[in-house]
Amino acid sequence: MLKLLFISFGFICTTLGVLGIFLPLLPTVPLLLLAAACFARGSDRCYSWLIEHRHLGPMLQGYMDGKGIPRRAKLSALGLLWLTIPISVVFVITHPWGKALLLLVGLGVTVYLIRLPVRQEQEQFDDW
Repeated sequence: MLKLLFISFGFICTTLGVLGIFLPLLPTVPLLLLAAACFARGSDRCYSWLIEHRHLGPMLQGYMDGKGIPRRAKLSALGLLWLTIPISVVFVITHPWGKALLLLVGLGVTVYLIRLPVRQEQEQFDDW
């Protein structure tokens, strides 16, 4: 039963990750990494399918191999992060602790992204 739950959640994350390619507010690679983790615990076949997928696999391989992420992805993530956080702090969140927490999370994500190694972008991404 637990394997079925992991597989189901893996497919939900994969679907959301694919939507994230087209919708800028959905984080593609983190959702695909979560899907890969779920598939690794639920189904070797689904895990292999995702990792070896023609378009989705290369997005995951660089991160999983420790080679980093493309500069374009890093800059896009940082740009979207700091475009949306100030809007949320000013217009959405009313509690001061909520604002502070959101800013701290944003700083933490920023430090994490900056510390990730940058890899050369591959021609495989030009197929999109």
